Amino acid sequence: MLVLGLLRGRRGTAGEGSDGGTRRNLVVPAVLTAALAASTAQTIVISALPAFGRSLHVSGSATTWLLTSFMLASAVTTPIAGRLGDLFGYRRVLLACLGCFAAGTLLCALGAEAGSLPLLLAGRALSGVSGGVFPLAFGLVRTAVEPHRARGVIAVLSAMFGVGGSVGMVLSGPMSGAFGTAWLFWPLLVPVGAALALARRLPPGAAPPGGRVDLAGAALLGSGLVCLLLGIGQGAAWGWGSPRVIGLLLGAAAALAAFGTVESRVDAPLVDPRVLRRRPVAATNLVTFIVGAAMFGVITLVPRFVQTPPSAGYGFAASPGEAGLVLVPVAVVMLAVSPLTTRLRDRFGTRAPLRLGVACGGLAFALLAVAHARMWEFHAAGVLIGAGYGLSFAALGTLVVDTAGPADIGVAGGVNTIARTVGGAVGAQTAVAVLDAAGPADVPGFPAESGYTSAFAVFALVACGALAASWTIPEKRRRVSSGGHRGRPRIPTD
Repeated sequence: MLVLGLLRGRRGTAGEGSDGGTRRNLVVPAVLTAALAASTAQTIVISALPAFGRSLHVSGSATTWLLTSFMLASAVTTPIAGRLGDLFGYRRVLLACLGCFAAGTLLCALGAEAGSLPLLLAGRALSGVSGGVFPLAFGLVRTAVEPHRARGVIAVLSAMFGVGGSVGMVLSGPMSGAFGTAWLFWPLLVPVGAALALARRLPPGAAPPGGRVDLAGAALLGSGLVCLLLGIGQGAAWGWGSPRVIGLLLGAAAALAAFGTVESRVDAPLVDPRVLRRRPVAATNLVTFIVGAAMFGVITLVPRFVQTPPSAGYGFAASPGEAGLVLVPVAVVMLAVSPLTTRLRDRFGTRAPLRLGVACGGLAFALLAVAHARMWEFHAAGVLIGAGYGLSFAALGTLVVDTAGPADIGVAGGVNTIARTVGGAVGAQTAVAVLDAAGPADVPGFPAESGYTSAFAVFALVACGALAASWTIPEKRRRVSSGGHRGRPRIPTD
């Protein structure tokens, strides 16, 4: 009901022509469609990772890069897209991101058909450019949607990250099992095409101010993230004390430190350090990173666990389709609870839905650590995970927009998306590292059950850390708005 109300909106404001009013009313459906497609693409491979391993004849750690490469490209692209949107117009940059997304999706489909892991990884990396959709969507909403509707739209938009992610996880197993892994990507071209068609009809907006992008900062940020994720992803395989892993982690620290130094000195930084130093922004990004790591880490574990044959000492020998259906409660509950975020904020304060969501997730992870012998236990945990996803991501998206000024919305949204994406990538790679460290089960090719127990427990502790960190976010009671755009700075939408 909330989404339908947001999509209807108003027919336009006084002085707006009928075409201008119609175009403005397309902002919400355009950004929601783009966000749904991007978030679905991110997780569409999760339940099918074992199937990719079998069809490509590669290890589990290698197939995890089908998820990590997308997240990594998304993390690097997001701040650049946000900055470009601030400088040259959100609509224009959104079209470019969606174009890359479509090309990458096509490349993935062709790579899966050909059985080529390099082609798949290249396509997933190009698809990851779609991560720029989120800061651009935040900017479009803040500048083109009436103030009294903007908060609700942003809450739904933030929740769409989790909703689309759940849709991808649920569909990937059945679709890959029934039609093959290539058919994970062909249908994605439909929502991407719809998002492109809608985005092309958005209002042109004011003349953009122009400017330039901090290429040195982008190079340092990209290098730091690549070294960090590669070091974490290969830690178990190469040895955590090996020179290669230590060198990568040290390189990541050096690159990210240099990035901070460069950003504080250049005239037009990729990410304005003044925005990041604000306590509400820094605290929200920290919590976002931790929540992303915990949620995505567990979500990558569940399909692998249930597809393990019982001869390994655990598991249910589920098919890819059955593994995807295990995640149905996550998607259903997420859709149900996401609209409650605004009500909880109004009644109990800005941090209440975030804390409730993190607590639900932590409880689910703790339950899986001690109870994973029956399938219904995964369904029960999925209900709690869905509540955690829906409440946490909707609350975090609204929090980060509340803490940023109108002129910083693209950058602030981009940094928060980076925190969430990098957290998810770190969580996914950490899950694999914990499983590898536990050693093999009695059946070759599968980790010992103790690895899953340890991983679920680790992420339960990570969720506790997120809950504790949520107290560092300053409380801000919602103020009643009189509506209208009066007195609010405008940022170009084209």
